[in-house]
Amino acid sequence: MNDFWLSCGHHLTDRDAKGGLLVTDEYLKVYLARLELAPPPEACAVERRLHKALLADPRRPVGTDEIAAIADADARENWQQMVAFRDHLLRHKTLEAAYLDLILRKVGNTPPLFLNQLVHVILRNALDDCGDPFVIRAAELFFRPQRMTTHDEALIAADEEIIAGTGAAPLSPLVSMLGIPAGAQIDILTDDNAPSYWDRSDLFDMALDLTVGRRGLAALGEAIERWVQHLLAVDVAVEPLSEMRDVLLSWYIGLDAEGTRIGDALWHGEDIDGKTQRRAVGLFRLTFCNSEEDAVYLILAMTADKMLRVKPQNLLVGLPVRPPAALR
Repeated sequence: MNDFWLSCGHHLTDRDAKGGLLVTDEYLKVYLARLELAPPPEACAVERRLHKALLADPRRPVGTDEIAAIADADARENWQQMVAFRDHLLRHKTLEAAYLDLILRKVGNTPPLFLNQLVHVILRNALDDCGDPFVIRAAELFFRPQRMTTHDEALIAADEEIIAGTGAAPLSPLVSMLGIPAGAQIDILTDDNAPSYWDRSDLFDMALDLTVGRRGLAALGEAIERWVQHLLAVDVAVEPLSEMRDVLLSWYIGLDAEGTRIGDALWHGEDIDGKTQRRAVGLFRLTFCNSEEDAVYLILAMTADKMLRVKPQNLLVGLPVRPPAALR
């Protein structure tokens, strides 16, 4: 089986008997390698001592007084956020449980960057046996914003960081550690170039065709199935639909803020104008494989400026099921 997404740090974790990700010292040390925490030459002695102590023992308790003694205000804030997040991870049996607790409590003050990193590594675990590059590329939508564009009458999703030219500042320090180059050229994923995805997966430089009726939306449906099964322990089938006509939205979930707004408008019987309809990227029907629960409709939409920002937590809190106690 091909490996992928090395930058998420999944090789630095262990797994429990049920396949959940266990936090290791090596995984925690990656956070200490971030630019925000690696002390610059002008850092005060307190900050340098704290960083050195945590490199030796990344589970070491850190008191508020230690952080308060750091001279630089920005550094203090960075350390407060990282230590709070680290402590949250250590309070839970697995990374999956830590993530579920965060979203069930409405995230709190957790930086979006940390949430995206959790989604990244948890999805890597959920997709471990997946050999389809289209499904794995579709899953990137869960943790990386996309810029939508049309090309030859196709609707294409490309990684926003790559489009904006900010890929030189990687989200994960492992990108630098592994020598993964930045500034790659974007190609649209096709059957012909799909085998090259495995060597390029950490570049996030392959765009995905999300045109209705084509492979991309079906691949995203499978990624959703795996996400739900892994975190809620329930089997679902997710089918992309070609249009919203005659769809009874008795239960719906917006996969992003725009999708939620469209669903709310339809629920209240409002007319959807052509401009809003054109922002809809995909409509899916989710059914429960071993239950008589009604179908749930999933709405994916881009913003007026053609950005796509999926909120994978919406699936977990919006479905009529709750995580099993073993995962909470």
